Amino acid sequence: MDKTEKRIALYCALLIALMLNSTKLLALRENGILAHYWHFNLGEFIFQLLYSFGFCYLLIYLNLKYELWLPVNKRRYVVYVLLNLGLIWLAMLVGGIIQWNFLNKDQLPGLFWGGYFSRFMLCGLLVGIVVKIILLIRESREKSRENEQLKSAYLEAELELLKGQLNPHFLFNSLSSLSGIIRENPAMAQHYVGQLSKVFRYSLERSGNSLVSVADELNMIKAYGQLLVMRFEKAFELDIAVDDTYLEAKIPHLSLQLLLENAAKHNMATLKKPLIVKVYRSGGCLVVSNNLQPLTLPESSTGIGLANLNQRFNILMGREIEITKTANEFLVKLPVTV
Repeated sequence: MDKTEKRIALYCALLIALMLNSTKLLALRENGILAHYWHFNLGEFIFQLLYSFGFCYLLIYLNLKYELWLPVNKRRYVVYVLLNLGLIWLAMLVGGIIQWNFLNKDQLPGLFWGGYFSRFMLCGLLVGIVVKIILLIRESREKSRENEQLKSAYLEAELELLKGQLNPHFLFNSLSSLSGIIRENPAMAQHYVGQLSKVFRYSLERSGNSLVSVADELNMIKAYGQLLVMRFEKAFELDIAVDDTYLEAKIPHLSLQLLLENAAKHNMATLKKPLIVKVYRSGGCLVVSNNLQPLTLPESSTGIGLANLNQRFNILMGREIEITKTANEFLVKLPVTV
């Protein structure tokens, strides 16, 4: 039993005890019908109230504590009923003997024991109802917990699948860029490989983390930006303007790199028309924008990148990215958690 179930058992036991013994208060009326059968005795009333409360709580506690008592087939059901009836009979007998010998000898024995029997049988019936209600609550809670676990496992599996799609996508584009640099400047290609290793190291070291800080993501895209500078030279600019107070906000891993990669892949970058990528804060989002100048012969695109990114935001943060495309600008807003 957890704390909630213990509190429910405590309150229900007290309620049952009050219900079963409150009728005795009617004997306080001298001209009432009950006053002709017994006289109100405060000691007797307190004893019955406390005894009934203790018995009800004990019976609820035992039925919930020891699950071996709970019926799973007909044979165990019979054992379950007999054990409970035995406890009720024992409690009735002990309580009746104590009360008869020390508190009340004025009543007729038949009336006394008949009242005790009916009161404790009703008590057992009410306790059974309470136990069933608590068991239903417990079952509902267990099902909710199982559903949450299944949901969490499903989301983790889906997230790992998305990561598996992202890394080959990133690797393919990086190797394509490296191939171009090798043809143009073999010496720079060595430096490119060094910077590329830093980017992949970040990807591998953080691959187990779902969310990372904005500061970590910005440090990574600065390294990736150096790769693009080596490739495009002065035809590429990366402008980062994010407040220091915003650096501890959380964002899905490898969110920004993908947007830089797409900007470089789908746009022209020349000295007369440099490709400018800006990263800045706007409201509760991190914004990545670039001037739109599509390639004359655009590269083929599978569309995995942005769809993957949007799915990861949906899974990890319950929100989607916002994509805005105008005649001159391509802009993506990424929600973050502060």
